[in-house]
Amino acid sequence: MHRYRSHNCAQLRTADVGTTVRLSGWVHRVRDHGGLLFIDLRDHYGITQIVADPDSPCFAVAERVRGEWLVRVDGTVKARTPETVNPNLPTGEVEVFAREMEVLSQAKELPLPVFGEPDYPEDIRLKYRFLDLRRETLHRNIMTRTRVVASMRRRMVEAGFSEFQTPILTASSPEGARDFLVPSRLHPGEFYALPQAPQIYKQLLMVSGFDRYFQIAPCFRDEDPRADRFYGEFYQLDVEMSFVEQDEILSTMEPVFRGVFEEFAGARAVDAEWPRIPYDEAVRRYGTDKPDLRNPIEMQEVSEHFRGSGFKVFANILANDDKAEVWAVPARTGGSRAFCDRMNSWAQGEGQPGLGYIFWRREGEALEGAGPIAKNIGAERTEAIRQQLGLADGDACFFVAGDPRKFAPFAGAARVRAAEELGLVDESRFALCWIVDFPFYEWDEDEKRIDFGHNPFSMPQGGMQALETQDPLTIKAFQYDLVCNGFEIVSGGIRNHLPDLMVKAFGIVGLSQADVEERFGGLYRAFQYGAPPHGGLAAGIDRIVMLICGAKNLRDVALFPMNQQGVDLLMGAPSKPSAQQLRELHLRAVPPKD
Repeated sequence: MHRYRSHNCAQLRTADVGTTVRLSGWVHRVRDHGGLLFIDLRDHYGITQIVADPDSPCFAVAERVRGEWLVRVDGTVKARTPETVNPNLPTGEVEVFAREMEVLSQAKELPLPVFGEPDYPEDIRLKYRFLDLRRETLHRNIMTRTRVVASMRRRMVEAGFSEFQTPILTASSPEGARDFLVPSRLHPGEFYALPQAPQIYKQLLMVSGFDRYFQIAPCFRDEDPRADRFYGEFYQLDVEMSFVEQDEILSTMEPVFRGVFEEFAGARAVDAEWPRIPYDEAVRRYGTDKPDLRNPIEMQEVSEHFRGSGFKVFANILANDDKAEVWAVPARTGGSRAFCDRMNSWAQGEGQPGLGYIFWRREGEALEGAGPIAKNIGAERTEAIRQQLGLADGDACFFVAGDPRKFAPFAGAARVRAAEELGLVDESRFALCWIVDFPFYEWDEDEKRIDFGHNPFSMPQGGMQALETQDPLTIKAFQYDLVCNGFEIVSGGIRNHLPDLMVKAFGIVGLSQADVEERFGGLYRAFQYGAPPHGGLAAGIDRIVMLICGAKNLRDVALFPMNQQGVDLLMGAPSKPSAQQLRELHLRAVPPKD
């Protein structure tokens, strides 16, 4: 027999009754039933119940073991009596009567519980991540992640893609975040950068004549962490295709992502239709380019109902600013003063002066609007708003006014808040959509200049003519995101593969041809020698797994994450280098001034 096991702890069934088996694993928990010991033995695969009675030769050892000790057990498989069957375990119809037990490893008193799923301080969980990973939910999430990545790889190969590995030590790139720099020992004073993404390399692969590339790519960005973004490093499914237009990329990749979601959706439905929504439309309807379509609320402009009305706050805003608009956030079933007042208080907590509202209620035979706005604009305008929005008795509507470019994020947040408060979000589905036609440029208010809106390597819609004749802030890009339940999970675009067009596009943000040649020399040179039209995308694996697992935080789907301050509590990173290391790299650490 094998030194440690003949079966794993999820393998035994009634067909094995009467056989002698050997199991090894962690002691999940011990229960003493009047001298009869029951030990739940756990390994990577599952749990088997071990029974030891006082007549067993190993009873003395069984009495001594504690939670998370490693033991080897030899015994006989027996059927449980009907009243003791555990339907929640695959092995719940059998148990193993122990004849021999060997302690393989003892465990000290645990700094955090492994049995059950209690909330526990995150700093302890991360410091003792090797214990945290033994917990059932986290262990299952990690295995789901492994299967999701395998599914992606299989589907990409079936779609005709080849997997390539691109360099980790590379040059700095303008991906929109700070680089992690790596000092060069061989070239004092010079630095490599860890790739924010394989963007330039995958484009070079297309220039090199490869046709369909993918990679499960590690990416490194020195940007602040948050719930849906790791600090430091993350993984993405990186994709590039030659001789394609935007529609072909979306139609090629949608079945890959649909297949992954359907494979791991469980009881949740995956929407049959994935609409393609222009960026400007998404912002006007949802207040964001990452809309959660499980939320049925869609905003509408209602400016005309307030222009010249008795509600002077909005009427004056509209009269004094030709860019101003009034948007409505309809909230079905929200027609109570208490709910409207809660929303108003929430808005004030968000730094807003308040959130105007109307709610409708039936007074006898009449359906009337209530609230300060309804009183000021009158019954006719109130009814016109209700008719436009399709609202009814027991519904409400909230209003925001001003320059939409400034208030759209708040309006979107109000839409989300109202839906969550009213229980309107359908938690039983994955709702996906493509956001297309992103602005090519945007105005950087801090720097007071034009900058790229999304990806500097994308193709502007209209090509050179658009760059030469249009207001830059009106130019759209061949760029697209895939959004699921309010999270951006994919971002991509058709690439600008023409050197003259590349120079012109960068010139609008203030970079000269010399700057382009210096900063993106490899790509710029490659484009001089025949670059095919090409495009691609990158999918955030961590976010996709988080959604599939129903986790609230990316750290619940990653093996060894850092904390919110970018510290690896398990390994003690970052740490100070030794003096010898600094000498070899020709560096000197300069502490920040107080």
